[in-house]
Amino acid sequence: MGLNFPNHCRSFEARWNRVRFWGYDSALEITFFLEGSALRKLSPEAGPDETGVLRAFDAAVARIHDVARKVYENSRERSDVHVLAEGHF
Repeated sequence: MGLNFPNHCRSFEARWNRVRFWGYDSALEITFFLEGSALRKLSPEAGPDETGVLRAFDAAVARIHDVARKVYENSRERSDVHVLAEGHF
């Protein structure tokens, strides 16, 4: 079946400057974290506040999901947590 993203929820974690979102591989929930530096690479105009960050995430969500799929599929261990960093983009 592969990884998909039917849950459009995401949250900004200001303390760690990252966005958390979830994907699903069959019944398994996979947590992803998108680092702030990666999001700034995708959307340099994104504001530092929660609203700006989440708007930038939403604008680039298709690309973020594509990268998340690649990271997940290429991981040696099928972990349930993955971090997307600037280098992935």
